[in-house]
Amino acid sequence: MESPKEQSSYTVDSNSKLIVVLVFVMDDSLTGYLEPERMNTHIVARILIKALMALPTPDFSLCLFLIPERVQMEEQFKALVVLSHYLETGRFQQFWDEAAKNRHFLESVPGFELAIQAYASHLLSLSYQKVPRSVLAEAVNMDGASLDKFIEQQVANSGWIAEKEDGNIVLPQNEFNHPELKKNAGENVPLEHIARIFPILG
Repeated sequence: MESPKEQSSYTVDSNSKLIVVLVFVMDDSLTGYLEPERMNTHIVARILIKALMALPTPDFSLCLFLIPERVQMEEQFKALVVLSHYLETGRFQQFWDEAAKNRHFLESVPGFELAIQAYASHLLSLSYQKVPRSVLAEAVNMDGASLDKFIEQQVANSGWIAEKEDGNIVLPQNEFNHPELKKNAGENVPLEHIARIFPILG
C-alpha cells in the first residue's frame, strides 16, 4: 500500500477511505472490528498532515472524526489538533512556534511549509487590502532575503504590489477585502418576477 508520503496527489476521499481501512482491521471471518492498537498511526498522522495542508477545506476535521478518540490522545495527534486550531484562527506566530517543536514528524510529508505559507497568504488576502510587511513575515515565517524572494514571486504570479515607500504589500481586490465587490443576489432578481408576487400577496 502506498503511503501518503509517497503519493504526489491528495484527495480527501481516498485518504479518508484509507483511514477507515487502517482503523477497521479485518479478521479471518471477514467481520470488521475496531483495533486502534494495531492501527499504523504513522500513516494516519501523515494523512492528517496532508489534510492540514489542504486548508481552507474542512478535510482535517473530516479525517480526524474517523479516528478513535483514544488514538487521538497520542501526542502527535494532539499536536496536529493544536496546529489546526492556530491556523484556522489565524494565530500564525503560535502555529510556527508549535510546528518547530513537531518538525520531526511534520517533515515526513514534503511541501508542508509551502502549503501552509500558501494558506497564510490566502487568509491575509481575505482580510487585508494592504498588509504590513511585518504581518506577512509573521504569517509565512520568513524574513530578510527569503521574504523578499517570496514577495517577488507573489508580485509576478499573484498580482501583489510591493510599495517601496512604506514596505506595505497591496493585495488583489476580492469580495472579502473589498466588500463593495460582493455581488448582492437581490439586485439580480428581474422586476417581472417580483411583479408576480403581488397578486399572490393580495
